[in-house]
Amino acid sequence: MKTRTLLFTVIISTCPGIAAAATCSVMNLTRCLDSVCAINVSSNPSARCQYCGTSSAGEPPSKLGGMVSLSLGASARYTISDDELENAPTDPGQRYAWATAKCIEKVQGCTPDDVTDNYDKLIEQSCRAAGVSAQLAETLADRNKSKANLATCTMSIRTCMIAANRCGSDWSNCADDASFDEFLSTCAVQDNDCSGFIADIRTTMTDDRDSAIASADALIDSIVAGYQNAREQKLASARAMCRDASGRTTCVETVCEQNMPNKCAVGYESERVNAELLCEFYDLACELLDLQ
Repeated sequence: MKTRTLLFTVIISTCPGIAAAATCSVMNLTRCLDSVCAINVSSNPSARCQYCGTSSAGEPPSKLGGMVSLSLGASARYTISDDELENAPTDPGQRYAWATAKCIEKVQGCTPDDVTDNYDKLIEQSCRAAGVSAQLAETLADRNKSKANLATCTMSIRTCMIAANRCGSDWSNCADDASFDEFLSTCAVQDNDCSGFIADIRTTMTDDRDSAIASADALIDSIVAGYQNAREQKLASARAMCRDASGRTTCVETVCEQNMPNKCAVGYESERVNAELLCEFYDLACELLDLQ
């Protein structure tokens, strides 16, 4: 299995676009988070703080009914729909965690750390507008501690695991359990908020790895079978041409047509004799086929 997986890796390396890891688009991530946390932000600068910051900022001007979401008129690919927003938690901390999980699913390549690194500062600005900046640091710290859940942890650790210097996007560097466990341990240490989910994540990741490697082996088997079938078909066709001498006859006629001045016409039998001599390699080839 390792040999086939290595061959598949070489094939993939010739097409780097197949295995290239996605890079997080901060613009699309922010657009997605804003569709949950920045409703009516143009008329309410405190929106991000009220929805996804702290309850100390007060409640938004109205509940979801009648609000103008940023998802309206924006690309649905990177925003949370109004129907989905009906299920969003109203508690700011829970809503932040809910938005994080939803948006890292929608925006490929992003992790919870990308949310923290890029969106917290927008919430901070909003909370200053709401007059609660004194409580901001403690609020963000408490929220970040509670944001870990199985979905976000699985996404975060998977991103860590399939990095090129670890398992790779096709999991080929983790075909053996020892390498897999070593990298999983490294990623778990880097994301220690997820320690309580490691057993479940290991099961999920093991299934992902086994499926990826099995698919790679199946592809290699298919390629090998395809070449073998093509070779057998060509061999059968060559033997048929030997049995009825059609291959040699076609060769003689082609040489006469393309290489002889008089095209082996009547009265120029010497040209046909020369053409037949040039095509004698067919007889040798047919003799070799008979020996196989």
